[in-house]
Amino acid sequence: MATRKKSVSTVDNRLTALRRDFEALQEDMKGLAGDVSSAASERARAALKGAEDVADRAMRLAEEAAREAKQAAGEFKEDAEEWAEENAENLRLHVRDQPITSLLIAGGIGAFLGAIFLRR
Repeated sequence: MATRKKSVSTVDNRLTALRRDFEALQEDMKGLAGDVSSAASERARAALKGAEDVADRAMRLAEEAAREAKQAAGEFKEDAEEWAEENAENLRLHVRDQPITSLLIAGGIGAFLGAIFLRR
């Protein structure tokens, strides 16, 4: 009987030790989950910061491109106005020198455009 009590007590001791080990494992798992959570949130913050930096850079580049495009459009407009002013007088002289040819060209262009628009 003494052997039986001794083996029951040994089993109880082992069960108690196993319970303690299991509780320690649970605590370790909770701590690990907290560590993983904080590492993941830190990575998420870093990724968000990187995305914000990229967005800011893209915005600056877009503003710069818009500014350059506006400047180029202004220069093109000035060039087009200059060209039109320079060539308008040449066109007037050509029409005065050859009125019938100019009339036929204008009529041909009108007929061509009329045919295109009537097709639709």
